[in-house]
Amino acid sequence: MTQHNTTDYLGYVDRVWQGRAPLLDHLSGRWRDLGLIPMGQRTGLFTGFANVAVFDTGDGLVMVDSGEWRSADELHAAVRNWSSAAVTSVVFTHGHLDHVFGVHPFDAEADERGTPRPEVFAHEAVVDRFERYARTAGYNGAINRRQFRQPRLTWPTDYRAPDTTYREGLTLRRGDLTFELVHARGETDDATYVWIPELRTLCTGDLFIWSSPNAGNPQKVQRYAEDWARALRQMALLGAETLLPGHGVPILGADRVREALDNTAAYLESLVTQTLELMNTGAALDQVLHAVAPPPELRDLPYLKPSYDEPEFVVRNLWRLYGGWYDQNPAHLKPAPESEVAAEVAALAGGAETLAARARELLAEGSDRLAGHLVEWAVRAAPEDTAISAARAEVYEQRARKATSAMAKGVFAWAASESRAHASGRGLLEVRADWPQDERDSMGARITAPARRDR
Repeated sequence: MTQHNTTDYLGYVDRVWQGRAPLLDHLSGRWRDLGLIPMGQRTGLFTGFANVAVFDTGDGLVMVDSGEWRSADELHAAVRNWSSAAVTSVVFTHGHLDHVFGVHPFDAEADERGTPRPEVFAHEAVVDRFERYARTAGYNGAINRRQFRQPRLTWPTDYRAPDTTYREGLTLRRGDLTFELVHARGETDDATYVWIPELRTLCTGDLFIWSSPNAGNPQKVQRYAEDWARALRQMALLGAETLLPGHGVPILGADRVREALDNTAAYLESLVTQTLELMNTGAALDQVLHAVAPPPELRDLPYLKPSYDEPEFVVRNLWRLYGGWYDQNPAHLKPAPESEVAAEVAALAGGAETLAARARELLAEGSDRLAGHLVEWAVRAAPEDTAISAARAEVYEQRARKATSAMAKGVFAWAASESRAHASGRGLLEVRADWPQDERDSMGARITAPARRDR
């Protein structure tokens, strides 16, 4: 195994900024052998899919986020190799599972020593999120199995609750350092960014993730693109010299930090402006979806590529936020069951087999979206037909390979696996094993939740 040093990592960070190195090396934990990587004075960064920032205040350690459960023990070991000081405080930047499941080893350590457990700080909506997660564990398990292509994924119902919550802002003074917690809405309604003025360091949580902003996720709750842009503008004014994101590599240097924050804000502001302008003309959702696009000068920046979410999904979320769920197609207001529509279309076409055959032709012609419509009608009209299931698998295997975002890849690949399993008579896990490793891996593959344990 290659042994890295901090200089290697900083060189890699610079190459990522320039678009000359893949972000996957960071997300996959390639640099984890470095433990906590020094990020200037008093700061260590634990890298991997989700980052953890650790600060030595001179009177104990403060962690911003805590990672996910599988890396919890590794995080604890890295922190202890860096410092023997007690972890006095942990800030959850939001309540996603990959940011909140690494506290339990520090709780257990404190219990063993007979000292106070770390005090966990978060926005008050994190508590509501954990309650919602418990109530919708089955649904969240299903959608995350699909999004991240993890058939064995389970969803937890037990969480490490925050000890102290706040509403708009909270200032913590720990040792020689100040931690200014500020609430924002963006990917989530419970987001916190953390500003440490003495170190000119900004921890953004998932308000910056080295991808086009995750403001559209098609299977998750409402996102807030306009509020997100506003928070990015506010952060850009702080004059940070180091940006430590929730995911991806740090950004070093005040000019680069401000550029990244302002460009991401402009990206979102453009999508919001275009969408509202079209909505105000009376355009239907279908028209808006196919007309709005990010500014050309921004869409290819290394930190704004649609690798996780994508602009089309953001537009849908904006429509939902500002216009509700009705898309202005009257047939969709009180629709017939999809199976009945499919049967009628198949009858008109001359049978479900004809629809499936035409879907294959369209796929070969590059009309992937249209092929999807036809093959869905075919399989709903003849759900037991294994040949039609095979056609559906072909359509979505190709769509998954062409998709750029993890969201789309996950949904398409899951649909393909379902149909391939039906067509071949094999189980979903067997079919999934046939996918190349790079197709099976995705940004959230490590989300699988633990069995109940002390946390």
